[in-house]
Amino acid sequence: MSESANGQAKVPGQGGQNGSAPGGAPPRNDTASAGASPNGATGPRGTSAMLRGTHYKWLALSNTTLGMLAATVNASIVIISLPAIFRGIKLNPLTPGNVSYLLWMLMGYLVVSAVLVVTLGRLGDIYGRVKMYNAGFTIFALGALALPFDPLTGPSGALWLIGFRVIQAVGGAMLMANAPAILTDAFPSNQRGTAMGINQVAGISGMFIGLILGGVLAAIDWRLVFIVSVPIGIGGAIWSYFSLHEVGIRTPAKIDWLGNVTFAIGLIALLVGITYGLLPYGGHSMGWTSPLVLGGMFGGVAMLVVFCLIELHVAAPMFDLHLMRIRAFAAGISATLLASIARGGLQFMLIIWLQGIWLPLHGYDFKDTPLWAGIFLLPLTGGFVVSGPVSGWLSDKHGARWFASGGLLVSALAFAGLLFIPTDFSYPEFAVLIFVAGAGMGLFSAPNAAGIMNSVPAKQRGAASGMLATFQNSGFVLSIGVFFTLMIAGLAATLPTTLTHGLAAQGVPHAIAIKIGSLPPVGSLFAAFLGYNPVAQLLGPTGILAHLPASHVAVLTGKVFFPQLISGPFHHGLNIVFVMAICLLLIASGVSLLRGGRYVYEEHEVAGEPESAGKAALERTGRA
Repeated sequence: MSESANGQAKVPGQGGQNGSAPGGAPPRNDTASAGASPNGATGPRGTSAMLRGTHYKWLALSNTTLGMLAATVNASIVIISLPAIFRGIKLNPLTPGNVSYLLWMLMGYLVVSAVLVVTLGRLGDIYGRVKMYNAGFTIFALGALALPFDPLTGPSGALWLIGFRVIQAVGGAMLMANAPAILTDAFPSNQRGTAMGINQVAGISGMFIGLILGGVLAAIDWRLVFIVSVPIGIGGAIWSYFSLHEVGIRTPAKIDWLGNVTFAIGLIALLVGITYGLLPYGGHSMGWTSPLVLGGMFGGVAMLVVFCLIELHVAAPMFDLHLMRIRAFAAGISATLLASIARGGLQFMLIIWLQGIWLPLHGYDFKDTPLWAGIFLLPLTGGFVVSGPVSGWLSDKHGARWFASGGLLVSALAFAGLLFIPTDFSYPEFAVLIFVAGAGMGLFSAPNAAGIMNSVPAKQRGAASGMLATFQNSGFVLSIGVFFTLMIAGLAATLPTTLTHGLAAQGVPHAIAIKIGSLPPVGSLFAAFLGYNPVAQLLGPTGILAHLPASHVAVLTGKVFFPQLISGPFHHGLNIVFVMAICLLLIASGVSLLRGGRYVYEEHEVAGEPESAGKAALERTGRA
């Protein structure tokens, strides 16, 4: 694909200039009506142009921004609140038999969202994006309404919460799958970067806002963590029902059941296998040799291969793999996955760094560290909020390529800076580095999302939007598996000896010290992540604390013993994690560069053009 002098991509094989249609037909203006097209796609003729000239696009932006914020805040709000939630239902999440409940509370929402967004985006193409979006708000509100009234305790109480979180995730997936497509329908191509910038800022900022909000509400009552979503869900559903309209193209088609089923089974098996790989198995610190994990991972990959084969041969695929021939789409989606893995790893590692080491060393109680970790991570959100809309606005004028790729490089430089600060760092330098990391992510996210959505035909925007959300959510889940594995592997090399010697020096009998030191490091990581004192959690069941001198007990369960003990091993693991993240960001930046110059796919309404010709035009575009 080459660029014209004004920066607009030109497609080989297409006549005319600045994106003319195949065969010399004039390109469809972006503000043209979404009337019936020759291939059967339908939409209210003239409505799109009329609404784009009024305040409707800003209504669409404000409502979809609220939807994205609600969906992503809910994904992270329980991370900080888990200790209070499990205390409320009388279940210790760190008891070996209960760790699976902990994982599903953390991961269930993300896994379900990742699996469903493509299907729900495609259904939006078929039945109407606004209709699916409105239903999403309603389901989200119903799930939120049931969560705070959990009448059960123990494992049953945990299953109640996990089940209704899954229902809420279905609603959240409907919101995430259709919001970018609704925005793409409502805004002309020269304003989509700005709109996507604001929307993406809301979505990713919601992950960090949820950390703070969860800490504040959980300190009052754990049920408030779930109640807060009820008015947002109900109010958003009513507002969207009365304010949003179907202005995009709908494409009547049969539902691709076989594709949906194979995709769901494959992705669930893969993500669940990765999740359970973090748990100890057969005397190993992790479960990567478990038949369940190996079966899930390899079986999931095999099923996804079957899914791809099915999609290439069905008449109305759930996801048209021909879109991957569009260079701007394929490069943007691939960069999204790599950047999402790196971003998720950064978030979790920074939380553990703050909660498990830095905050206790600076006098904060372990039970208060979840809230303060969210507060001290505000510069990361601030960088994203500042750069996202600006980058989106600039990319409307100059294209996504350099802003997206440059943003990834900026984040990589910030990660490199984090490698050179000590574990007990000076906060101002830490704040500057995470601000720069957030700014880099903002520079990437808005132009990349707009570039992806601009590159696909109007009738495929729902599926493309779902694919974007799938890659983002899947990357986040993958990051937990990848980075926790790297961190645990790094800790396993040094923590057992360090922990054993430290406990023995405080009077813990040598046999008990060796036994605790040889426990899988994942227990210590989860304890630090949840705001528990890991040493108190490890020594409590042994009963040894009742037989040690009070001065030794005070040291062992104090604020500084564990952070000082783990600082060296943790920093070793952290270096491995950040080097991996830097490599991913550099690769993502290179992939992003491959998208080419600014490109907006224009639907061509050539009288009498058959469906096969439209597909051929799509394929010609992809070879650019």
